[in-house]
Amino acid sequence: MIIGADTPRQPVKAMLPISIIIPCYNAEQTLARTLDSCVAQPEAAQIIVVDDGSQDGSPDVALRHAQQYPQIELLRMPHNGGAARARNWGAMHARYPLLAFIDADDEYLPGALAGPVAYLQEHPGQPSVRLDVEFCGFPADITGHPQYPEHAATLSNTVPSSLVIRRSVYAAFGGFPFDDVFRRHGGEDGAFSLALLNIFDNPRLDDRKRVLMHYHPKIHAERYFRISMGMADVSDELITSTRDASWAFVRRAYAAISELRGFELAPQLRAQLDADSARNQSA
Repeated sequence: MIIGADTPRQPVKAMLPISIIIPCYNAEQTLARTLDSCVAQPEAAQIIVVDDGSQDGSPDVALRHAQQYPQIELLRMPHNGGAARARNWGAMHARYPLLAFIDADDEYLPGALAGPVAYLQEHPGQPSVRLDVEFCGFPADITGHPQYPEHAATLSNTVPSSLVIRRSVYAAFGGFPFDDVFRRHGGEDGAFSLALLNIFDNPRLDDRKRVLMHYHPKIHAERYFRISMGMADVSDELITSTRDASWAFVRRAYAAISELRGFELAPQLRAQLDADSARNQSA
C-alpha cells in the first residue's frame, strides 16, 4: 500500500518518540554524516550505534558525537556478527515505542521521521510504515534502466533504512532473521519485509524522499538491481535457500503474533492502563 501526501490526517496530540538503531562496521568515513542526519530529527529520542567489531575508527566517531549529543549511545559487539545481529542487539536496548533503522552509510533527509510518526500515531492498528528512498550515485546502467522505478520502489519497501516499526511488533517477530544464508548473502531485510506484508501490510509514504542511500562498491542494493534487471546471474540453489529461509521466518513470525493475540491480559493492569490513557487524552 502506498500512502501519498493526500492521505487524510487527524490532529496529533503528542509525538511518539523514536529509538534509532545504526548497525556499524568499518564506517568511520560515513558514520558522522549518518549521525548528523539522525540528531536533526526532533523525534529521535535515542540513537543507538551498534559497533559490529569494527577495525577502524568508527567507535571513536560515535563517542565524539555522544559527547555532544546525549541521545547517542554506543554499544559494542564482542566480534563481527553481521548487521542483523547488530540491529537486534540495538533493539534490545531501545527505550521508546517506535524503532527506526538506518545503516551507517545512509542518511535521513530533514524532517524524514515526522511523517511516519504522525502516520503511526493516527493509525494505532498499523504496526509499521516505510519511507521512500533516494538511491544516490548508483551506476547509470541501473538508474537508466526502464525497470529502475519499479525495482527502486521494491527496495524502498525492503531495506532496513526505510523501516519505522513499533517496538512491540519487532520483538514479537524476533527481530531480523540471521540464518546462515542471510549472513553469507544478505536478504534478511527481504524476509522481514515479506513477513510484514503477509501478516499485516507494508505501507510506504511516497509523498517525498526521506532517506538517501549512497552507493559504494559491493552494496547489496546494486546486486539486487542487477539480478532483477537480468544483468547478473544467481544460482538456483541460492534462490531456493533464500526463499525457503524467508518463508520459514514468515511462518515463525505469524505463529508468534497469533500466539500473543490469544493470551488474556491481566484485568487489573488493563483497567489501570485504560484509566491512564483516558487521563492523558483529556489533558
